[in-house]
Amino acid sequence: MNGPEITLEVATELRLFVTHDRRHGRTAVTTDGSSTLGHVVESLGVPLTEAGQLLVDGRPVPTSHIPAAGEVVEVRAVQRPQQVPGAPLRFLLDVHLGTLARRLRLLGVDAAYENEDIGDPALAALSAAERRVLLSRDRGLLRRREIWAGAYVYSDRPEEQLRDVLGRFAPSLAPWTRCTACNGDLAAADKDAVSALLERGTQASYDVFAQCTACDRVYWRGAHHSRLEDIVADAVREFGDAGSQAPIT
Repeated sequence: MNGPEITLEVATELRLFVTHDRRHGRTAVTTDGSSTLGHVVESLGVPLTEAGQLLVDGRPVPTSHIPAAGEVVEVRAVQRPQQVPGAPLRFLLDVHLGTLARRLRLLGVDAAYENEDIGDPALAALSAAERRVLLSRDRGLLRRREIWAGAYVYSDRPEEQLRDVLGRFAPSLAPWTRCTACNGDLAAADKDAVSALLERGTQASYDVFAQCTACDRVYWRGAHHSRLEDIVADAVREFGDAGSQAPIT
């Protein structure tokens, strides 16, 4: 770029996206005189999904603002909890976030997930078609204009990823109501009706079951139920109400 010079500062939460020389406060940025502020911010490495309010000389401006020489730009982080207008709050996760998808479903959050890598264009198109918030650690994917809405997942640890998403979007929680395998709804199931799908030991040891209305998978309070209960209890304690208590394995 070879045009007007502006002064720009990104919020502390966003400094991981920019080069090291821009992580310590205000720095000079030379623009081309025609690109929007949104383009300038993205060119520095910050996905617009992560940019909150943009201030120029202390006043809010849209991403379409064309920076002028001498302006001081402040890029704030997204305000939490973030509101996503225009559709029920639903998520779409990329292929690398399978554990996060299962934990969101465990809490009753609508979280679509593809087990295979269907590619960035298809993910972006699915986000738009179903109006889902696309969750990813891929900055390039989040820059695709066709996505409905998106969010960068900041951690590579499932526990921290879950807290990040719940804290950012504050979805309604209804634990034990959604299939962790396919995202379908769970319903109480009669033991006799599902017995053909159970191993003999399970039939002898358990009496209370739930079944997915979409894929027919059967759930019960299995050996690792206490670990799942801990995940649910921690999330409910910090982010929401317990909701339904259907059995799950």
